[in-house]
Amino acid sequence: MSPGKILLAVVGATVALLAAGLIVGGGGLLWGYGTQRTADGFFTSPSAELSTDGYALTSPDVDLGSRPGDWFPSGRLATVRLDAESSGSDPVFVGIGPEADVDGYLDGVALSEVTDIPRAGDVSYRPVDGDAPSALPSEQTFWVASSEGIGLQSLTWELERGEWTVVIMNADMTPVVVVDASAGAKTELLIPIAFGLLIGGLVFAAVAAVMLVIALRQPGTATAMAGAVAAGGFGRYPVRLEGRLDPGLSRWQWLIKWFLAIPHFIVLGFLWAAFLILTLVAGVAILFTGRYPRSIFDFNVGVMRWTWRVAFYSYSALGTDQYPPFTLADTEYPAKFDVEYPERLSQGLVLVKWWLLAIPHYLIIGFFTIGLIGWITEVGGGKAALQIGGGLIGIMVLIAALALAFTGRYPQSLFGVVIGLNRWVYRVWAYAALMRDEYPPFRLDTGGLEPGGVPPLTSTGPTAGGNVPTEPDLTRV
Repeated sequence: MSPGKILLAVVGATVALLAAGLIVGGGGLLWGYGTQRTADGFFTSPSAELSTDGYALTSPDVDLGSRPGDWFPSGRLATVRLDAESSGSDPVFVGIGPEADVDGYLDGVALSEVTDIPRAGDVSYRPVDGDAPSALPSEQTFWVASSEGIGLQSLTWELERGEWTVVIMNADMTPVVVVDASAGAKTELLIPIAFGLLIGGLVFAAVAAVMLVIALRQPGTATAMAGAVAAGGFGRYPVRLEGRLDPGLSRWQWLIKWFLAIPHFIVLGFLWAAFLILTLVAGVAILFTGRYPRSIFDFNVGVMRWTWRVAFYSYSALGTDQYPPFTLADTEYPAKFDVEYPERLSQGLVLVKWWLLAIPHYLIIGFFTIGLIGWITEVGGGKAALQIGGGLIGIMVLIAALALAFTGRYPQSLFGVVIGLNRWVYRVWAYAALMRDEYPPFRLDTGGLEPGGVPPLTSTGPTAGGNVPTEPDLTRV
């Protein structure tokens, strides 16, 4: 693929992610509208206990487009409802008023401002010292909505432009206010917003599909791949991962390869997003046709090939100091990766092999990559946390790096095992990405070359640290 097509594929995948987000958001709003509302149409929060030793509980100031130039929609945006019930027998007062008027009424009054109401844990307050208020709250005329009495009190208010404050007090101005409170809201704009998100998502999805089709059309690729397979690059499993250990590795360059590889990590982040989206598309195609779209297959193999080159250069192998090329294509590089294209795939296996059938392998390669051994440690506040240990590949590469630093040599036997571990990981990756139906073998095929395969056409002989080439054996296991 040309750089322009790679860029188009990445942009197309990014647009597809945006489309998926819009569609999920619109669907979520419709689901919430149908299942999460109360009988009168409100979405309500859980009840929380609020209390103060002072005379009032207040909210932080709520600014609804009060400053010049702030946008606030005209007309009916939403209706809010506040419920409060005293924990005792005292009558309770709930009101919403302009910030300036509320501040004037409660100036010098002992109160608590509610700063945070978490889903779990204690409510946070900002206490304010003072005395008792000078007049009953019900005598004030600035409230835009209010309710008072014994038992559950509810007020409803249609949002308006301005700066507002919510106040909860004992109606008789006595101190110590303890209430159970909740808030709710409803809007007539929810359905239009939901359908707008869905329509926007479908439009972006169509744009992404066009971009990906243009980017991934590669005439003549099938012929080139057929020639590569005929050349015998595959061994006993139709996924080929190989590496050639450079004899003159720097003793210390491995210390900065994390920095040198940053440009690749950034590009691969976008390519992996495209890989995920395209694998989902390929899965649908396999389900209905039994075939993996060739253009998507070649792109995804290219992403895996690029990833293996960067991994081989950096901390999955440290096998070369030669900087990886920025390309999806197969090149003259010490790390090789390829997958034999399947003419037909099982339409039923596509539903289960990537998760259910692959679980045993996921457990094994999890030990290889991130480590499945954990330990408990104490963190701030005395809470325990599970820490995950490093993977086997990382530990072995670290040992190789130390050996390289102190002896100037990368142990070849260790290199062969590292390549074998990576080979196992990439076989499972290709299987989970729906590229092959053959179940990955539970076998550690060590060495730089694929066992039972022959060097690819670009090789000049046996790879350092690899297997001695034998006659090609294309038997599938």
